[in-house]
Amino acid sequence: MTSLSYQYVVLRCVPRVDREEFLNVGVVLYCQATDYLDVSWDVDRDRLAAFAPRLDLDQVCDGLGFVEGVCSGDRRGGAAAGHPIGQRFGFLKAPKSTVLQPGPVHGGVTDDPAAELTRLRERLVN
Repeated sequence: MTSLSYQYVVLRCVPRVDREEFLNVGVVLYCQATDYLDVSWDVDRDRLAAFAPRLDLDQVCDGLGFVEGVCSGDRRGGAAAGHPIGQRFGFLKAPKSTVLQPGPVHGGVTDDPAAELTRLRERLVN
């Protein structure tokens, strides 16, 4: 079994930054050794609508689609998607003052980054 180190950030939906309240909506995982960068997300629309009734849920999902584009390096990620994979993760983990924000960077080891991403999302989102 190979132990691969990885880093991840939890993506938070922060409807009102001034209140510092948020719900976790996704996880981005980066494994440099395997050039793996991906996001797994799940927006519980009912829960998020109860939490922030005036929030545009489609806009939140569009933002998560942008993150998918950055991870996969496709056009949905705009200019950021054209950078090397490590820089793309750097872009995604950088602090932002938008509705969709990354939490602190965490790390770990795994033998399967894709399976670890699924485990993290199941444990940390919603």
